[in-house]
Amino acid sequence: MDLTKFRRRPTCEVRIGRTTIGGTHPVAVQSMTNTDTNDTAASVAQIERIARAGGPIVRLTAQGRREGENLANIVGALRADGFDTAVVADIHFVPEVAAIAAQYVDKVRINPGNYRTDHGELEALIEQCRERGVALRIGVNHGSLSKRIFDRWGDTPEGMVAAAMEFLRVCRDRSFDQVVVSMKSSNTRVMVAAYRQLVAAMDAEGMRYPIHLGVTEAGNGLEGRIKSAVGIGALMADGIGDTIRVSLTEAPEHEIPVARLLVDHFASRPGEFEVLHPERYSPTEYRRRSHVTVPVVHTEPHEGFLVLEATSGNPTAELRAAILNLDPADQPVVVKRRYEDPSLETLAVKAAADLGPLLLDGLADGIWIDAPGHAETEIRDVELMILQAARVRFSRTEYIACPSCGRTLYDIETTLAAIKARTSHLRNLRIGVMGCIVNGPGEMADADYGYVGAGPGRITLYKGREVVARNIPQEEALDRLVELIRSHGDWIDPPASER
Repeated sequence: MDLTKFRRRPTCEVRIGRTTIGGTHPVAVQSMTNTDTNDTAASVAQIERIARAGGPIVRLTAQGRREGENLANIVGALRADGFDTAVVADIHFVPEVAAIAAQYVDKVRINPGNYRTDHGELEALIEQCRERGVALRIGVNHGSLSKRIFDRWGDTPEGMVAAAMEFLRVCRDRSFDQVVVSMKSSNTRVMVAAYRQLVAAMDAEGMRYPIHLGVTEAGNGLEGRIKSAVGIGALMADGIGDTIRVSLTEAPEHEIPVARLLVDHFASRPGEFEVLHPERYSPTEYRRRSHVTVPVVHTEPHEGFLVLEATSGNPTAELRAAILNLDPADQPVVVKRRYEDPSLETLAVKAAADLGPLLLDGLADGIWIDAPGHAETEIRDVELMILQAARVRFSRTEYIACPSCGRTLYDIETTLAAIKARTSHLRNLRIGVMGCIVNGPGEMADADYGYVGAGPGRITLYKGREVVARNIPQEEALDRLVELIRSHGDWIDPPASER
């Protein structure tokens, strides 16, 4: 493979307010507010914080007519303050609100899972967007496929692609090219497979719409950053992606520096866009190239492993090519790279984006981050987080936590911290912490337990996909969650040092 030249997947240009994505434009970063869209002052203030952090595109939920109409006040106040930030309306459940929002915003995002194509609604929205110069995002979520799609395809990458292509064909037939498409999931393997299969499907039909990347419900802290970097990095390493969001259960402005770091990390990367071995990209047919079932980190014994160290500016492509050229082809491999970054967060994001895709695709069997400026215990933790984000080795509790938005029915950031404090000592459990029911039950479909906002001050608890307690008071919910975990035999008492 020629590592001296790079090209992103060619896409058409889409204008979102004063920001243009696709074509030769740089990858744009964005975020979403978590304020009440009816609260003009709070929403404007948060958009301005995101803009100052470097985010030119900001999305707000518009779950009802009142929120849709208030977008006019938000946009007006934002412009009066001198901000030209592109404003995006996020529509769920009530398609009529899209028509309201399209009067005021720069882009409308609709979810095929709860938007119809058989009543002329999409065609009418396309014409309205065309008239005002409003862009449209077809935003597919793994957790909210329509019943019709789910009954045929299940909650699979193939189902996600089918949902997206149905809507994209309508846009193409209406000669409307101001369209962006996304395929989000909290499962990195599903997310990467869905995007790669979407690219193949669009290319087969000559579509060149820009792609928005994101791992939804990534959580917070270093783990959330690493999980996002593995999924987004795998696609950016393929040349896929025109705009990205790093979804964190934190203040939205915290997302921008992480997204910016990923964009800058790939901006001057040499290499060619080439999707290799597509059979590796289906999570239902995932297989490893070696016999190793428990990938290793650098502090563990790895006799019989071949250590391959990246030295070029495109470590993912360099290591992928080296692994695919091995003889014997199934020899176990540890992928290694040196990082000089003084910031542990920066190092972790870069390493996750560089090395995580090789683990995600089943090509590597271990990871070795050479970072002389950091403690060995810190680097071991980062390596284990990357293995977990790539879904090849689980060593800690995983939290599928949404970043929250104006639909969120409680303080999810504080609640997540409280849930972590009570449950982080558990091993090999996945706990979903979701703000509302829009994507909540679906996105946490592979979680062992779920904590979902059901109404103001009310929580619904899940065991897997099954509701076990509805609308319980939030002040009781954490204790009830612990009781639920105990009752199913998944609880262990924390070590004495953590009590």
